[in-house]
Amino acid sequence: MNTLTILQLSWPHILIVAVILLLLFGGKKIPELMRGFGSGIKEFKDAVKEEDKTTEVKKENPTTNSSNTTVN
Repeated sequence: MNTLTILQLSWPHILIVAVILLLLFGGKKIPELMRGFGSGIKEFKDAVKEEDKTTEVKKENPTTNSSNTTVN
């Protein structure tokens, strides 16, 4: 069986999940949860962008430790 066919959700499935979430968390708590989820995604994307920038800088300016060592 193909895993993609298992994970496909139709509108009735999404509606059922939404109703269950509404019943479990209530109408006031869901916006707070989604706000937290959104800010978490934003922080993750910012961290990935920052990591990409640092790897680009390291590729452009590689440093070696052998030329900077001192012997006492």
